[in-house]
Amino acid sequence: MAESAIFFLFKQLSVWLQDEQKLLGGLRQEAELIRAEMGQLRAFLRVADAKEESDLQLKEWVRQVREIAYDTEDVLEGYILRFAHHPQGYSGYLKRIYTSTKYLTARHEIASEIQAIRSRIQNVSQSQQRYRDMYATMLSGSSSNLATTYTWYDGRGDALLLEETEVVGIEKPKKQLIDWLSSTNYGLEIISVVGMAGLGKTTLIKKVYDDPSLKVNFDHHVWIAVSESFRIEQLLRDIIKQLVEEVKQAPPQGLGAMDDVGMREFIYNFLQNKNYVIVLDDVWRINAWEAVRYAFPRSNTRGRGCIIITTRFNNIANAACSKSNGHVYSLTPLTAQDSKELFNRKAFPASSSPPYLKEISESILKRCEGLPLAIVLIGGLLATKNNRIEEWEMFNRSLGSELEEDNLRRMWKLLSLSYYDLPYYLKSCFLYLSIFPEDQLIEKATVIRLWIAEGFVEEKQGKTLEQIAEGYLNELFNRSLLQVAETSRDGRPRNFHIHDLLRECILSKSREQNMIFVNSQGGTKWPDKIRRLALDSSVNYAPICCFENLRSLLVLGAADSKCVSMWNKVLRSGCRLLKVLELRKAPLETIPSEVFRFYHLRHLSLRETEVKVIPKSIGNLKKLETLDLKGNPRCKKLQGSLWDRTLAVSAEALLYRRNEIVVIREIGKLTQLQRLGVTKLRRDHGREFCSSLANLTNLRSLYIYADEGEVLDLQYSLCSTLPFLRCLVLNGRLERIPQWIRSLNALTVLRLSWNRLQNDPLELLQNLPNLLVFGIDCAYEGEGLNFKAGGFQRLKRLILVGLRGLRWVKVEEGSMSRLEELMMRDCKSMGSCGGVEHLRSLQRAWFIDMGEEFVERLCEERRREGDEWKLGHVERVRLLNAVDGVIRSRGIDDNAYRRDDASDADYQDFIGRNN
Repeated sequence: MAESAIFFLFKQLSVWLQDEQKLLGGLRQEAELIRAEMGQLRAFLRVADAKEESDLQLKEWVRQVREIAYDTEDVLEGYILRFAHHPQGYSGYLKRIYTSTKYLTARHEIASEIQAIRSRIQNVSQSQQRYRDMYATMLSGSSSNLATTYTWYDGRGDALLLEETEVVGIEKPKKQLIDWLSSTNYGLEIISVVGMAGLGKTTLIKKVYDDPSLKVNFDHHVWIAVSESFRIEQLLRDIIKQLVEEVKQAPPQGLGAMDDVGMREFIYNFLQNKNYVIVLDDVWRINAWEAVRYAFPRSNTRGRGCIIITTRFNNIANAACSKSNGHVYSLTPLTAQDSKELFNRKAFPASSSPPYLKEISESILKRCEGLPLAIVLIGGLLATKNNRIEEWEMFNRSLGSELEEDNLRRMWKLLSLSYYDLPYYLKSCFLYLSIFPEDQLIEKATVIRLWIAEGFVEEKQGKTLEQIAEGYLNELFNRSLLQVAETSRDGRPRNFHIHDLLRECILSKSREQNMIFVNSQGGTKWPDKIRRLALDSSVNYAPICCFENLRSLLVLGAADSKCVSMWNKVLRSGCRLLKVLELRKAPLETIPSEVFRFYHLRHLSLRETEVKVIPKSIGNLKKLETLDLKGNPRCKKLQGSLWDRTLAVSAEALLYRRNEIVVIREIGKLTQLQRLGVTKLRRDHGREFCSSLANLTNLRSLYIYADEGEVLDLQYSLCSTLPFLRCLVLNGRLERIPQWIRSLNALTVLRLSWNRLQNDPLELLQNLPNLLVFGIDCAYEGEGLNFKAGGFQRLKRLILVGLRGLRWVKVEEGSMSRLEELMMRDCKSMGSCGGVEHLRSLQRAWFIDMGEEFVERLCEERRREGDEWKLGHVERVRLLNAVDGVIRSRGIDDNAYRRDDASDADYQDFIGRNN
């Protein structure tokens, strides 16, 4: 984490030295010296960050370096604030401050603070040499040396821990894996089991590996515990040793001196035309797989090879299976029932669960979130509490600190290992997620904006900061550190959550970074300096603390009056360096006046508030990058200089409800806008709107709604192709589809609603290269739709709703070759759907509130064609009828609709993903 702090300081110093050079004046030299001195420490910090948990003195040294970086940022930003933020104007004041006594006094104070910082840097630099000597071998920079810095915990023994009790919830995955392994096909097959730490991947594979019915199918059996500190030579050598020992042969002569190529060749020849199973357990690096993959024969003509890989990383699981016959099994947490059964076996080994412990047991189990290792360890520990409810309640309240005690420390280390393996730029991002309350779904778009405002996102040529930040999130998903809770229409994560126990593990680390989350339960230990503060909406007490170093204030959830009083006190307490202010759902009708004095503020969220006016004083916030007004319908007026800025006014959505042509024209000045919704658009707005739209080259989502009785006139050409636009919704009458839509190469979601189109729109849209979701909702009045061969090649989801005049749909062979889901609803005149047999990737089809002719024809075809039915390859075909919000399902062979909860849930899931 110190490396992260140094990196951010480097970035800030570069900005200051370039943008604030006039203001820095004589301090420029001192700033450059600090950058040089801190740069000398940076090379060692990666090793120091990795080893600090096993060396308390080194941990203190890392803390000192981190605090120096933060304090340097405070001093320089305080200096800039002191002389840049002045009511008489920036330029005019600059001319006077250099000759004023006030300036000279302040300049002397700042110089003294800078000198004190340089003295601290020199002290830690002297201490650094001792640690450099101690860890000299790790400074060579080789990946293998650096990997060994993380070996302070070996979690493979946890499989044996889970063996101590009868494992529950394992039969289904075990059966699936055995089925895959029981194939009679020759050649090489690879199975990857992926999931977060503690899910029981190793335990599952051990059960499969030891299964007698499976073991007899293979001549050779090898189990290799890889871990992240693997060495290629040792990995290959261990495989050879296990192979020869099983058949009681001596190792090949000169094995100790054999190089990688020689060992791979030996393994290949040994396994050729043999039946074998090899387990590679706990693979952390893709190069571990790459190092051994060519040692296994792929073209066995008389033998069958099976490789089983366990890993926390989705990319490793997928990569291993991509170039051969392969299966990826994503291991999921235990169900509530299985969790309860496993917990009771450990917590009450000799008796049943007492009724008075039922509620507290459920609370503890909820926090385990189906993680078998956590359930076993915590259940075993609670078995020693003598069923005393007060001890159980105390344990539940203090679970975070309990994780660091001896009884649960092995789980803490196992979960923390994933954190220590993160690259420096992801550590701060991951720790930042700990400020969100437990059990709360975290919105991806919000996190991306906050990371950018905090300065966590490192610029890369050719990519926007948003793209880079999304890549950071995807890497955390890949490492099984985050779980997707909800996806958007194009299949990307929308909301996610972090496992409660994993969050508890990183809370202590985030406190070291002075990130504090406060809820109504209290008990928070306040550090001397708070840099990031998140307040639960239920907080009703004001801490006695100094907030002059505060950089971020987040109020999470709808606040009551006591909470409002609390954060108002924080705002008035002198937090002059604030960069992030998140006031979502706050009961505000006006923006607190203190906000306009935060010169360094970059991110201001007033989402879902009652604020009506953004006043002219918003122009004082020279550094503001994002103003979030989504879900704020009462905000009618933007005053001041906002239109003349590259400010991302609600990068996540600003919905304009005014119809003045001046607003339409001024939208084009918001060049950083990413999400735009426009309502009550009239025909005479069309030319100005298209002209403004062409300037919004950073736009990701666009929602256009026509005024009642008006026509959307959007045929005017755009001088830009809107290269990042992913989602487009057109709601209202269209005389024809705008030609510029065909150039939207990044478009993944397109929804046409109430357009009253007379001509088939498909020909213009069929070549959109990345379109995944396409919806036509009461938008077309023609009789037929023809999906031509070669069109819509990436489309996965098609929705046709309310097309009352539609009589036929034709799907030519080669059209929509990747379509997975089809929904047709309320197309009463529909008679036939020809060519659906060509949709070989189709998995689910819903036909809802369709006409009797269509339903009867579909059922008749099913009865007549039997196994040759054109939809026979589709996993789920549902005939549904929706009355008063209740979904009723009819089987293909039935004559009546019946209430069907499963179909209802299936349908609601589909609708949720397409809203």
